[in-house]
Formats: sequence, C-alpha cells, structure tokens
Amino acid sequence: MRVLVVQNFDSEGLGQIGAALVEAGADIDLRRPYCGETLPLDSAAHDAMVVLGGAQNALDDEICPYFPELLDLTRDFAGKDRAVLGICLGSQLVARAFGAENRIGGASEFGWHKVSLTPAAKADPVLAALPENFPIFEWHDDTFVLPEDAVRLAGNEIAENQAFRIGRAVYGFQFHFEADRPMVRDWSTSFASLIAERHPAWSDRLDDEMAHHGPDADAAGLAIARAWVATI
Repeated sequence: MRVLVVQNFDSEGLGQIGAALVEAGADIDLRRPYCGETLPLDSAAHDAMVVLGGAQNALDDEICPYFPELLDLTRDFAGKDRAVLGICLGSQLVARAFGAENRIGGASEFGWHKVSLTPAAKADPVLAALPENFPIFEWHDDTFVLPEDAVRLAGNEIAENQAFRIGRAVYGFQFHFEADRPMVRDWSTSFASLIAERHPAWSDRLDDEMAHHGPDADAAGLAIARAWVATI
C-alpha cells in the first residue's frame, strides 16, 4: 500500500501511526506543503492519506495557501473510497472539507485527558475494541461542528467531537493518539518555551503524568493506529 502523509508543522511526526504502517509494509510518501512541497493532484497514486496536526487553525488559508487544495484532495480520496485519517488540525481540516463549521478557540486541552466513546463506536471497525473511557494526549485550542452525515465516535467535556467517521474509512481524531510517551517527551523538549508560557508547571509534572497515563494512552493509541491501517 502507498500512503500519502501530509505534514503541516515541524516535529509533527507519525508516531504510532508510523509504527502501524511499517508493520503493514506500507510505502510512505511524505509531503510538507508548508515548506513549499507540492501535493498530488488527486488520489490516483495512493491508497490512503494521513493529515497531521499543526499550530495553525483550520481557516488559516493566508498562512497556509495550500489548505483549499488539501480540502479538494481529501474529498477526492473519500469519493474514491480511499482511507483518510486527520489528526488534530488534520481532523479540523477534514471537518471543513465536508462543510462543517470550524470554531476557533474556546476548546483548549493540553496533556493527557480522558475521552469517552459513543454507543456508535461499539460497532466501528477502528474503535470497537477500545475501552469506553481511556486517557489520550491532547493539544488543541479549536474544535468544529460535526460534518453532515458524520458518525460521532468520541468526545469529552471540553470538545464534544473528539472523533468521527464519514462513510467507510474517513476518520477525524481531535486527540493525538499517535503521540506515545517518547513523542510527548520530544514535544516537551522541542516546544519547551511555548509550553512554559501557557503551562508553566508542565516540566515538573511531565514524569508523573507520563507514568500515570502513558501506558494506557500508548496502548489505546497503537490499537487505533493498527485498526485504521487495516481499513486501507
């Protein structure tokens, strides 16, 4: 399988999604349009697409003039029944691609937080095996209204729409299930000054938070990654 990966920001890697793709023997085609790299014109050369997160918001077309092109590409993948996965900013862009309202600000989460699956998730091929409640890493300020015809799969008190599916295999996840403990530690170093401005106690809390939530979050994240790769 050949998987297009759209990176939107430095240090936003595949994490556990990458591990699951490697296990499946996937050929990963990484594009960084924020650095000027081009996107494919359509989905013809790929079996699936992953859209990663970033510090931008989903309406930042001025900063990221490739966003409209990415929205068209998302719809093309979906229209040809090719799997799509949006993470954090990626999920907000998937929602926008299908006509949903993006809400900028007012939904801030950082660190490991609990999310709860909806009843519909019990029959979903990606989430059915997950516990009803589990901790997972979050880092976002924005949210979105659920796209029309989307199936709501998970939420919490801060962001009602934490996961959704459109059709067979187009998924949006607001939470960072790809971010295992090594990735979180790397982010905590790479973005230390940014994090300290808003969460000054994070560096002191990190080890305890990681020990308390990390094992369950990593297990849930890898299970989601493997199950999504199976939809390809």
